[in-house]
This record gives sequence, structure tokens and C-alpha cells, in this order.
Amino acid sequence: MKLMKEKSHNKASSDSSSSGHSSGVHHNTQGIQQFLAAEKRAAERVAEARLRKARRIKQARDEATAEIEQYRAEREKQFREYEAKHMGSREDIAAKIDRDTEEHLKEIEENIRKNKDAVGTFFVIFKKP
Repeated sequence: MKLMKEKSHNKASSDSSSSGHSSGVHHNTQGIQQFLAAEKRAAERVAEARLRKARRIKQARDEATAEIEQYRAEREKQFREYEAKHMGSREDIAAKIDRDTEEHLKEIEENIRKNKDAVGTFFVIFKKP
């Protein structure tokens, strides 16, 4: 009798494990599907985060470019003001150069006129016969 009990117990155990196995496969498939869905959601979140990061970087770059351009324009304005204050305008500088050149040319012409006779004599002295 004890032997019969063991056989029936083994058979019941075998039946429950075979029905449990079918349920386990279904459970495993469902678990894999859940895992794949979670992985897909995670990939979507990562992609969204990358897009947000790229937008933030572009915005920061644009802001930095605008700030640099504003700074450059301000420094250029300061330089032009300094230049006008200390050196005069470009037109003033060009006019001064023209005046200085004219004065220098007049001095040269005056020196030529004054020394014309001396130069002529110099050439006569050193002229080879």
C-alpha cells in the first residue's frame, strides 16, 4: 500500500509539473515581452534625452555667439572712440599726412634751389675731360 501511495504521489507530482511547465513558458514569454517593452521605452527616453541635450547645446552655442558678437561690437566702438579722441579721425590723419608731405616736398625744393649752383659746380669739378 505504501508503494501505491508513492506511485500516485509521483504521478500527481508529474502532472502538476507538466501543467506548471506550460504555465511557466507562458510566464517566461510574457516576462520577455515586458522586458522588451521596457527596453524600448528606455531607448525612447534616452533618444529624447539626447535630443534635449542637443537642443540645449545649440541654444547655449547660439547665446554664446550672440554674447561674443555683442562684446566684439562694444570693444570695437570703444576702440573707435579712443582712436578719435587720441589720434583723430582717419580723415584727420590723412590730411595731416598730406600736409606733412607737402611741407617736406617744399623743404626739398628749397634745398634744391639753394644748392643748385653748388651741385653744378660739383659736377663741373668731377667731370672727366
